[in-house]
Amino acid sequence: MRSSLFLPLLLLLCSKLLGSPAAKKPTAALFIFGDTTVSVGNNNYIVTLKGSRANRPPYGQNGFFGQPTGRFSDGRIIVDFIGICKTTPVPPYPQASSQYIHGVNFASGGAGVLPETHQGLVIDLQTQLKQFDKVKSSLSSELGDSEANELISNAVYCINIGTNDYLSYLGNPKTQEAFAPRGIRRIGYRQHLRSYSRIVRERSTEIWHLEFTSLGCLPSLRAANPKADGTCLEEASSLALAHNSAVSAVLISFQYLLEGFKYAYSSGFYAWLYDLVHDPTRFGFKDGTTACCGSGPYRGEYSCGGKTDEGDEYEVCETIEDFVWWDSFHGTEKMAKKIADSLWDGSPPWMGPYNLKSLFFDQEKTRVEDLADEEEEEEAAAAAMEAFPGFNPKLEKA
Repeated sequence: MRSSLFLPLLLLLCSKLLGSPAAKKPTAALFIFGDTTVSVGNNNYIVTLKGSRANRPPYGQNGFFGQPTGRFSDGRIIVDFIGICKTTPVPPYPQASSQYIHGVNFASGGAGVLPETHQGLVIDLQTQLKQFDKVKSSLSSELGDSEANELISNAVYCINIGTNDYLSYLGNPKTQEAFAPRGIRRIGYRQHLRSYSRIVRERSTEIWHLEFTSLGCLPSLRAANPKADGTCLEEASSLALAHNSAVSAVLISFQYLLEGFKYAYSSGFYAWLYDLVHDPTRFGFKDGTTACCGSGPYRGEYSCGGKTDEGDEYEVCETIEDFVWWDSFHGTEKMAKKIADSLWDGSPPWMGPYNLKSLFFDQEKTRVEDLADEEEEEEAAAAAMEAFPGFNPKLEKA
């Protein structure tokens, strides 16, 4: 906390978000699985490459945390704003032993759904889920089975992972020779389905999923575009769009088939980011193409902070607030806050069928707006099962 005024201001902010000083505090814990977009520093605790950590300057340079924390940002990331009204921010897994009741952040920078993605350098999704199993056992020992099961079933689960699988695919000619884009998408979908199913089978019925961004508009991929004209790399953006459509169909089918299943899905995120990078002034930015920190064209070379001990050369912009992108892959704190605000209390087409506020707070969880009528939901369920032969999403109901 940077001053004695911070806590009163924080409480005031929470009060305003809820619309009333007397509103209830959120009772749901938050368990976060994912990659750099939602990671708060788990890579600090594993043996990995320097470039896979963000615990060195200029990361965290806006001073909010006082020092670099492992967040791939100039300061806070999306989940820091989502958890701002909770009494305790959600800590990384190695730091969370005494705070499991508030939730845990398992996310790892560079992680993928596929174990092969950056294998040996990150904590892949299956390992994150195994860590979650250990947390459940610890909660049962501490709280007793009944109370622990209640906490687990009432928690909100954030899953934001998969972009690194596609980025690795695009950057590896051998993988592209082995798999067509459709093939790599199907592998990614199936791994997502297995992960969702594992969480839902724990009678966990509230999931938050952040839609993939327009991947081709990342500074790194602009710089890598063979056209060399500064446009977004359409091949990458097409992969993201197809993935988003499949995940949306799966979530709709789960809602249709599983009693009590609720989810918050940022269905407008891809389009919003596309508009943001092409017309940044409309959103309060000046530059939507170039990273603040990095080197090369659009500062798209991933060199921010130096990737090796020898020290790589890189540049840092003077006015971070002008930039959408912090480094070649990750957004600035300013961008993260804009996203988090919309996730918290947004409505369709940005968020649906629930927003995060309705998932977190102990109040009647009314849908923001029906995402589809019964006939459309049946069609979505059928489409999801057709897309993944052999997979049956009809799980045991809570």
